[in-house]
Amino acid sequence: MSETSRRPEAPYFAALCELVERGAADTVLLAVPDMLGRLKGKRIDAHHFVDRVAFGGSDVCAYVLATDVDNRALDGFALASAETGYGDVSLLPDPGAVYQLGWMKRTALVFADAIGRDGGPVSVAPRQILQRQLARLASRGITARVGLETEFVLSYADATDSHRRPLRPVFDRNLDYALDHPRLLTRFFEELQECLGAMGWPVEAVKTEGAPGQVEVTFPYGDPLRAADIHLLFQHAARTLAEQAGLVANFMAAPATGIGSSCHIHLSLQGRDKVPLFAETEGRMPDAARYAVGGLLDVLPHLGLLYAPTANSYKRYVPGTFAPTTFTWGRDNRTCAIRVVGRGENLHLENRLPGADTNPYLALAATLAAVLAGLDHKPEPTQPYIGSAFDDPQAPPVPGSLQEALDALQGCPLPAQDLLTPEVAAHYRNAARHELAVHRTTVTDLDLHRGLTPA
Repeated sequence: MSETSRRPEAPYFAALCELVERGAADTVLLAVPDMLGRLKGKRIDAHHFVDRVAFGGSDVCAYVLATDVDNRALDGFALASAETGYGDVSLLPDPGAVYQLGWMKRTALVFADAIGRDGGPVSVAPRQILQRQLARLASRGITARVGLETEFVLSYADATDSHRRPLRPVFDRNLDYALDHPRLLTRFFEELQECLGAMGWPVEAVKTEGAPGQVEVTFPYGDPLRAADIHLLFQHAARTLAEQAGLVANFMAAPATGIGSSCHIHLSLQGRDKVPLFAETEGRMPDAARYAVGGLLDVLPHLGLLYAPTANSYKRYVPGTFAPTTFTWGRDNRTCAIRVVGRGENLHLENRLPGADTNPYLALAATLAAVLAGLDHKPEPTQPYIGSAFDDPQAPPVPGSLQEALDALQGCPLPAQDLLTPEVAAHYRNAARHELAVHRTTVTDLDLHRGLTPA
């Protein structure tokens, strides 16, 4: 794709140009989300960005979209490997995704879309996978509104070894819904809310949770792509502010044995003229909501690789941790995978399967693809679950491991063109195999503990 054909309209970057001209930004982070939902890219001089990069983009090695948590260059990926020569992809700045960062001095961040050698979007890039589902919705005259609700654990950093586990949490008792917090925690909350609010995306609520050091942040409803972008900025802010305070922000799905941290997805749909498709009448769920639930229960069992990407993800699915263990649904039932929440026009669906380690672009894409399958094929869901759905032997179980999720992908009922194109399926299947290989051969603290325990 030529520079001219890729060039966005200059006025879209007017706000960034104004920041640069008055000295409020001297650095621009050009960022693309990787497979694990981490921001990757370059620090670029702000004047150079405005003069050249905003219009022409910048190149990065394609392997940034094909690495594991350790950023290793892995084999088996069509996008990037020794066989392909580890070539570049272009990062085309998104003029609608420019943010001034309140937690980094004179720094702005611009999200980018990955462009391949053929001039088209890189199909396996998480941001593109979500945009494809949004385009499918738009072709039907439907828009999605989502709100993300995520948890993480705050601990005191170990000055001698930042990777030592376990770390000491900032509080060691159940502070669920508490309003009396340690001074350090209150100051962290204030700085986090201030930084996110300055970007134009204030948090809806912040609360401490029941597990030691656990915090929940809820964001207001909005556009799914922007919600995913903001979620990554939120994680970047939380980690940065935590480090400045001598803390560690842990976004593992299972940060400790018996503890789970989630990233719930609240979803509603609007038709033309912003008519809510899930609005109930006289207490009766509309067909659209029922079919959406049916699609979620039919499809999500096969898409675990997209919303639960690591071996640790599956250690969260334990009864009693408020994480689902069966593919069930219910009205205001937190033991189910899909919870129907609200009343009247505010009725919406909550997907409780993703954990704190989820990539929001992929989790949202999987959720929307499943809902679309429901709207298209109209499956009738089972009866809403009443009571605890944790141990029902008749209910389909949530995969117990990454290997089970990998195996379940084979039977996905979605047509390839709907979500898992051959390229996307092969890419994320290969990533899961590499993750499994690492865990298969790595000696863990549990191995040492059990192996060194005296007889």
